Amino acid sequence: MVSGHVFIGTSLDGFIARPDGDIAWLDTHAGTNEDHGYAAVMALVDGLIMGRATYEKVLTFGDWPYTKPVIVMSTSLSEAALPHDLVGKVRLSAESPKALMDRLAQEGWRHAYVDGGKLIQSFLRADLIDDMIITRLPVLLGTGIPLFGPLEKDIPLRHVETTAFASGLVQSKYAIARRP
Repeated sequence: MVSGHVFIGTSLDGFIARPDGDIAWLDTHAGTNEDHGYAAVMALVDGLIMGRATYEKVLTFGDWPYTKPVIVMSTSLSEAALPHDLVGKVRLSAESPKALMDRLAQEGWRHAYVDGGKLIQSFLRADLIDDMIITRLPVLLGTGIPLFGPLEKDIPLRHVETTAFASGLVQSKYAIARRP
């Protein structure tokens, strides 16, 4: 089975973006020389799985930032919608999270970076996330797109570690505490 890993930034009040999807507020700490662990996470994973909204946001960044394979989960995008320069780098999937992870396991994936609020929520509900690294930025947005949403049942977590950075960022790692 492929293990799912989350590495994401949130406002102190738990939002990953403003209501309109704007994430410019994340850049307030992008210029620091602190190592927040992104390279280590990317070295661990075989590829990324992201939701459509996250994919569309990444397209606005200019150059494609990923060297590893990317799977975009969407029921509305078509292969024809992929920019020519992303053919072979990005694949689309309308599968369920479980079906996709099963297929990726057959392809040899062992670790996947899961990105995007709704996608993370669906993978958590399907019990497909193994750990989460959540970096809280010292800003309150008041409203926006939340990292977490409604759950059918509690998801117990085990705190692994927390690091406070000089910039004010606070990063916590949690493992999903599997029940026997």
